[in-house]
Amino acid sequence: MKSALNRLLPGITLIACLLLWEFGVRWADIPAYTLPTPSVIGLTLIENWSSLATSWWFTIKITVGALLLACLGGVLIASVFSLSPALERAFFPIAVVLQVTPIVAVAPLMLIYIDSTTVALLLCAWIVAFFPILSNTVTGLRATDRNLVELFRLYRASPMQRLTLLRAPAALPYFLTGLKISGGLSLIGAVTAEMVAGSAGRDTGLASRILEASFRTETPKMFAALALLVLTGVLVFILFNVLSHYLLSDWHSSEQANAFEQNS
Repeated sequence: MKSALNRLLPGITLIACLLLWEFGVRWADIPAYTLPTPSVIGLTLIENWSSLATSWWFTIKITVGALLLACLGGVLIASVFSLSPALERAFFPIAVVLQVTPIVAVAPLMLIYIDSTTVALLLCAWIVAFFPILSNTVTGLRATDRNLVELFRLYRASPMQRLTLLRAPAALPYFLTGLKISGGLSLIGAVTAEMVAGSAGRDTGLASRILEASFRTETPKMFAALALLVLTGVLVFILFNVLSHYLLSDWHSSEQANAFEQNS
């Protein structure tokens, strides 16, 4: 009974917040152009579903594409760094520079150098999402049990065998942590880059719909587009939480501890 209540608690809290928002706005008689109620936002979402759904799909494609590129690049480069510490010392500072450079400063340059706005947005979102995966994967590869490393060396395992059979499984929890962080960052990067670009037209994302609605003071439509962005971020987080539980629950202490706390 307690375990079921713990699972339902996030949903109950969310519903309570929405109801408080709804009746609070109605009680204070706040106009919709200042702060719309959740019901007004829902109706606006239904009325503008055609344009918002197209933009939502565009934002999802940019987000997923950037995340896939970040995973591929981050894991490959982290693997190379684990095989060659000299390369890590030489090139890791470049990854740090990419991470600390504000995306709002990089996006205008990307739009100058790259003809395709879509490619520029994808690259900007990738820059934001790349570093957490690289950093967490490198940390995980370094965190391998030294006794097991020496055991593999004793049995004359090659560096590639040590990487694939020992270091990679040990780094999996760290990689999944970086994946959860990058999932949200790729969405933030895609939206931020599009807002900086100020792009308009049919083949644009939810950021453009928010900008258009703000210019026209269509506050409910802004909130409707924002709700889709929030929903996307939540779905990404839930997806990676489920993936982490599926991959780690049988052997890693972090997931086993979470399961114990939820059932206790």
